[in-house]
Amino acid sequence: MRSEPKRRRALWLVGAVAATAVLAGRAARADDPATALNSGQPTDAAPADSGGGDASQDVTELAKKLQNPIGNLISVPFQSNTNFTVGPNKGTQEILNIQPVIPFHITPDWNIITRAILPLVWNPSYQPAASVVPFGTAPIVASAFLSPAKPVNGWVWGVGPVTQIPTASNASLGSNVWGLGPTAVLVKLAGPWVSGVLVNNIWSLGGTSQFGGTKYNSFLMQPFVNFNMKGGWYVGTSPILTANWLTTGNNAWTIPLGANVGRVIKVGGKLPINLSLGGYANVVHPELGATWQLRTQITAIF
Repeated sequence: MRSEPKRRRALWLVGAVAATAVLAGRAARADDPATALNSGQPTDAAPADSGGGDASQDVTELAKKLQNPIGNLISVPFQSNTNFTVGPNKGTQEILNIQPVIPFHITPDWNIITRAILPLVWNPSYQPAASVVPFGTAPIVASAFLSPAKPVNGWVWGVGPVTQIPTASNASLGSNVWGLGPTAVLVKLAGPWVSGVLVNNIWSLGGTSQFGGTKYNSFLMQPFVNFNMKGGWYVGTSPILTANWLTTGNNAWTIPLGANVGRVIKVGGKLPINLSLGGYANVVHPELGATWQLRTQITAIF
C-alpha cells in the first residue's frame, strides 16, 4: 500500500523521540543530580530524598512536579484515551499518546520545556458512512515553552510556539499539512494544590478548504486542578476542551467533565512511576464524537 512507507517512518519517529527522552533523562541525572528535582516549586518545597528520608514526602513531591506542565522534570507519559460510542456504529476508539517531556536549561534563570504528543490511533468501523483505517499514526503536536526557572509567589508561566507535524499515516487520521501557532500555560503552586490552564491554537500553513480538505484551525484548552496527599496519592481534574473553528454548532466543540485519581510509586524502591485513572463525559461533542472517555496513564520519570 502507498501509505505503508509513511506509516513506518512515523512509527520510527515515535520510537526515536521516546528513546531520546530516555537518553536525555539518563544524561541529566549523570550531569546534574538536582536537575530532575527542580520543578519550579516554591523554595520551601521539600526536595526528593534519595537517602533514608521520608519516602512518602518524596513521591508526593514528584506527583506535584508531574502535574506542572512546565515542571523541570524529564518524563515519558503513555496516555491511553479510550473513547466510547464513536462513529455511526457507536464503536470504541483507542488513542495512545506518547508524550515525552524534556527540559533544557538555557540560563540559571530560564528554561525551555519541550513537550510532544505522538498519537497511535485504533478506530472502529465507520461503514457504510465513511472509510476509516483501523490503525495508524495521527499528526504529532510539539510545543516549546520559555519559562522562568523559579516561580514568583507560587506562580509560574510559559509561552512559546506549537507546531503540528504531518505524520498521519492516512488522510482519515489527520491533515498532511504543517501547522503553527502560539501556546501558553499558567500554573499556581500552593501547598498540596497544583492548578492552572494550558491553551494553544494551531493554524494550517496552507491546505485545501473543501469538504474533507486538509486546512485546519484548531483550539485546545486544558484547565487542571490537583490535590496531593500522602504516599504519592492525588485526585483532580484535567479536561481537554477542543474546538474546530472551521466547523459550526455543536460539531465544533468537545467539552468534557470528569475527574481522575492517581499515585506515584517507586518500582524496586528506585524507579518512580506515575499511575492514573480518570473518566470524562463529553457534555458537548460532535455528532459522531465520543460521549465519554476512559483515560489511563503510566509515566516513567527520570
